[in-house]
Amino acid sequence: MLRSRLSTIYSLASLAIAIGLGGTLQHPGTLRKSIRILFSLIALTFAASALVRPTETVNVREPKLGIPLRARDSLTGSQFAQYISQMSAQQREEAIQQEILKGNVPEFLRKLVPVELHSDSPAGNTLTVTIFVAPDYLAIGSDADFLRIPMNLHTALAIADHFGFVLPTKKMVDAIYLQSHYHLAPQPLPAGPQMTSTAYYLSHNQMIEKQADSVGLRLGELVAGDKKDVVMTNLLSRRMGRIAIYGWHRGPGQPIQPLSTVHGADYADYSHGIRVVSGTALIGGKPRSIYDILQDPSAAKIVSDEGSIRSR
Repeated sequence: MLRSRLSTIYSLASLAIAIGLGGTLQHPGTLRKSIRILFSLIALTFAASALVRPTETVNVREPKLGIPLRARDSLTGSQFAQYISQMSAQQREEAIQQEILKGNVPEFLRKLVPVELHSDSPAGNTLTVTIFVAPDYLAIGSDADFLRIPMNLHTALAIADHFGFVLPTKKMVDAIYLQSHYHLAPQPLPAGPQMTSTAYYLSHNQMIEKQADSVGLRLGELVAGDKKDVVMTNLLSRRMGRIAIYGWHRGPGQPIQPLSTVHGADYADYSHGIRVVSGTALIGGKPRSIYDILQDPSAAKIVSDEGSIRSR
């Protein structure tokens, strides 16, 4: 297994370097871009193959995100929106990653919520996996003032990998919607280049907050319908350099967005959300690495309608 991954990385490295060296003389920035692509592809390879790695066992009585405490002088959501308003897309991604890694995340997002997924075994038994998910999409700021923040796949994977999270599968997204306490109605904004702007990020977040207030949403309760999900899928191993999007449900079994890999991994727009899943789940009531589950064909089918998540 390790030899296979190293071989994959070697192939990706050769490809990226060849591309970079081929364009270096005429375009000096190409090599730097190729190196960034290389690391992104490696991240995708490792994420898609659901590597077995050490994770902390979830305290099933009070599971929490292992994110550093938020400093008192951290930017609020509206302050962060102002801070990134004039940044390039790449600068904005770097700022998002920096804020989340240092712990500028609302308190209500830190307590994870259990979601159950089921599948029937050949013997006729019902198999159950309990995953632990953030109650809403990743946000920057305080409980009183936060911004649900879209991000591209590179940033999402870097954050997830740093803290031992995974992105949800399509089947997980469906289960989260069905088991949510609140179902917000999707609120699409006019399409166009502005979809990727910080102004749209902020405007859409304000629309969500207005709707949340109207239904009496309590922070920390599981909510869905407010964003599309960035998901993991085997399609990414066949369409390297893409981002996979799914969801934004109007109702049970009614996602606006079918599973799609149309956009490149650098793409993010206002409608995207990052919902993280703990690296530890319960299967048969016993803690088990989510990475193990995703690689086990018999168990993976409970949490993924594609079966095991692999890199091929």
